[in-house]
Amino acid sequence: MGAVTVALGVPSAAVADDPPFVGWSALLPSLALPYDPASPDDCIAGRSQCVDKTIREMTRRFDPLAASCDHNAIFSLTYLRVTQEYRRTIEEPFFDDTSFVNYEDTLFADYYFSAYDSWAEGQIADVPPAWRITFNAASRHTVSALGDLFLGISAHVQRDLPFVLYSIGLVAPDGTSRKPDHDRVNEILNRVTDPAIAEIARRFDPTIEYTNLPTMFDDMTVFQIIVAWREEAWRTAEALAAAPTPAARALVAAQIENNAATEARMIVAATAYPPLIGGSAARDVYCRIHHDDP
Repeated sequence: MGAVTVALGVPSAAVADDPPFVGWSALLPSLALPYDPASPDDCIAGRSQCVDKTIREMTRRFDPLAASCDHNAIFSLTYLRVTQEYRRTIEEPFFDDTSFVNYEDTLFADYYFSAYDSWAEGQIADVPPAWRITFNAASRHTVSALGDLFLGISAHVQRDLPFVLYSIGLVAPDGTSRKPDHDRVNEILNRVTDPAIAEIARRFDPTIEYTNLPTMFDDMTVFQIIVAWREEAWRTAEALAAAPTPAARALVAAQIENNAATEARMIVAATAYPPLIGGSAARDVYCRIHHDDP
């Protein structure tokens, strides 16, 4: 759910024909192509074909991560499964304004794509701090699969989502709040959480399902944490929108960056492999055997 990618184009037949996603997140929140349901571009108009293209792009990115047992595969898989469930959900009436949520979905996803691409290309200065911590932990095999999962979700929800919500607007043209549709996404996340964790355990790291984890997550479920973070993201977007001057808005933006980075450091501290137990070696061996399990 990154910047609107005009370069996606109109409906296409083959995956290979999809133009690459373009990272516009550097232009936001000051600039975003506005939602236009009459646009010939599927993504600006919020058509379901753009969600299909997002899923294909996510799959293209996930497959090599899984095959190489890259620790970034944990969040990549989870995000893919969430978006697939979102696509199934919108086959029936669910949101008040499905097209607008489709538009948001594409915008949101491209924030993640842009951050990952900047990291992969060595453009570290262009990677938000929370994402730097996330990708660094994955590349160094610092944290458990649970840590990789929470780092990705936290960076995307606590850092990216407030900017996305602010840039697209919190109210519809008739003045009604878009919060009900924002909250409905939680129902989709609730449906995906358990099967996604089970798939991570089956393919990448069975320890993610172990109980009594020695982390700050013991007394809360994954789903409850995500819902709390999404509520906070909405409230922070409201603070961006309510800022009376650009300088005041810049302060809110700096707080978003700082808070997300602080949360990321806490997650690393809570989920890092203890010394002298072999780190991620057992997980990586397991993954090489099971990563392509159905």
